[in-house]
Amino acid sequence: MLAGELYDAADPELVQARTRARRLTRCFNASHEDEPSLRASLLGELLGTVGTRVVIEPPFYCDYGSNIHLGDHVEINFNCVVLDCTTVRIGDRVLLGPSVQIYAAHHPVNPRERLRDLELASPVTIEENAWIGGGAIICPGVTIGADTTIGAGSVVVRDIPSGVLAVGNPCRVVQRV
Repeated sequence: MLAGELYDAADPELVQARTRARRLTRCFNASHEDEPSLRASLLGELLGTVGTRVVIEPPFYCDYGSNIHLGDHVEINFNCVVLDCTTVRIGDRVLLGPSVQIYAAHHPVNPRERLRDLELASPVTIEENAWIGGGAIICPGVTIGADTTIGAGSVVVRDIPSGVLAVGNPCRVVQRV
């Protein structure tokens, strides 16, 4: 899975890891604003790396959690979904608007391969000081460069360079910043 090769999501070890993540996200999502220590502890247990001054507003959902690596001063707004079947790296000072979805998981394009019930995963990277607008979807294998803004509702299907404003479906650069 982590190597980008076809894998069986029904493998007992993977099912157990997803069950663990569901338990931890359920506890995190049920926590209250006046329980910052509990929230920090749950995120520390769930995520692969958590920088300093990270804020995630519940509800938050992910497949495994352990493949998510957050830098310092990351803010993730309500209703974020991260399908982290491989590495998802979010750099320092990144802002994610509400309902942002990050998909590292995907399926074979060939329908005969899909019938084998195997899946794929490709890493996603969001570099430092990026802002991802609400409702944006980041697709598998994408890197978003530093100091870049992705407009609300955009669907990012290919790499976006540093220092730009990019919007739309498919997301495209409209301005250098």
